[in-house]
Amino acid sequence: MADLFIDCEEETFDASLLEKYALAGTESDAPLCAELVFTDEEGIRKLNAQTRGKDAVTDVLSYPSMELERGGAIRAGEHPFDLDEEGRLFLGSVVICRERAAQQAEEYGHSLQRELYYLAVHGLCHLLGYDHETAEDKAQMRAREETALTAMGLPRE
Repeated sequence: MADLFIDCEEETFDASLLEKYALAGTESDAPLCAELVFTDEEGIRKLNAQTRGKDAVTDVLSYPSMELERGGAIRAGEHPFDLDEEGRLFLGSVVICRERAAQQAEEYGHSLQRELYYLAVHGLCHLLGYDHETAEDKAQMRAREETALTAMGLPRE
């Protein structure tokens, strides 16, 4: 399993759970890192408009630093310019909207904690090349998400 470091300044979010379980089954010859940022509705709406041309609030945005093949091994030698000062390969950034997460937790009938970790795992999956454009892609991504969340002790209720 690949080592992962999450750069997250949100004090109420325990990134160590993501570091331990989110990349289960991912093969990498270098330690990996990603940035996790929390924002409000206005912040994510602005980002969504600026980067995707969609002037709307969303729950999570992912900004991969490189193109990776879903489920493929990650080789630092193929991405030498994406190594940070500690020799970790930077996967990219994930931005989560706190308010949208709270709304969705209530709507889906589970805890805010589960929703926040779900969105973080979902975003990390995008950084690893997963997507949900087709039914098959969506099924593979959901299976990976649920495996990570179950390992974290946050299965579907």
